[in-house]
Amino acid sequence: MLRITDARTREPVPAAPARRGPTRVEAHAPGRDTSGLRVLLVADLLVRTLELDGTPAWSLLTGAEDRTRLRADAAALGIRPFEDGGAGPGPGAGQAVHVVREGGATPDGATVAVAPVDAVEQRPDEPDALRLALLEHHHHARVELDAAALDDARDTLARWRRAVAAWARQPSRPVPGEIRDQLRAAWENDLDAPGVLSVLRRVETDPDLPDGARFETYAYADRFLGLHLARDIGTPV
Repeated sequence: MLRITDARTREPVPAAPARRGPTRVEAHAPGRDTSGLRVLLVADLLVRTLELDGTPAWSLLTGAEDRTRLRADAAALGIRPFEDGGAGPGPGAGQAVHVVREGGATPDGATVAVAPVDAVEQRPDEPDALRLALLEHHHHARVELDAAALDDARDTLARWRRAVAAWARQPSRPVPGEIRDQLRAAWENDLDAPGVLSVLRRVETDPDLPDGARFETYAYADRFLGLHLARDIGTPV
């Protein structure tokens, strides 16, 4: 079960009701800068993890100005759409989890605080590179994002996409149970994206894993990461 660190108490709390009722995820984006987008990214990870665990999630965007442009920026980053906040709890809605920028107001209810980003102003040609560069750091850690970090993320994405496209040509094999457990343990432990990426790096170089199992592992992990790792399947490698 997904547990998050509640910014109000600094203690881990469940992000889903005990009876698997829906969870309302409210993203409080402070603006269109990279720190604001990181808030939406963490909310997106939260929704993805709840859904992987079979928990219905209702995602809302509140407290943001110029929501049309913010939504466009978020979509480019692979963040799925959020409804407008303030529409009430919704039919059958369960508990709420708020995602806010660190240092901002803490609403009533479980709250995930997201550290800010010190970023260069330019956005990369490959938005997924920005997403990966942010995922390399736990959301409680402040990020210093520069051109070198974006270049590293771009190179990693290109390498992984080439590898996934090549592995897809081999007979499929299931995700090994131990690796599946490691991935779930990471993302259910306060949305530990760096932990998920660490598992993928081990899988990439493990000489004992068949390529078909590598492919299925990356495809499974990408349901959480949202990096379009299978994008190049069917293209020359």
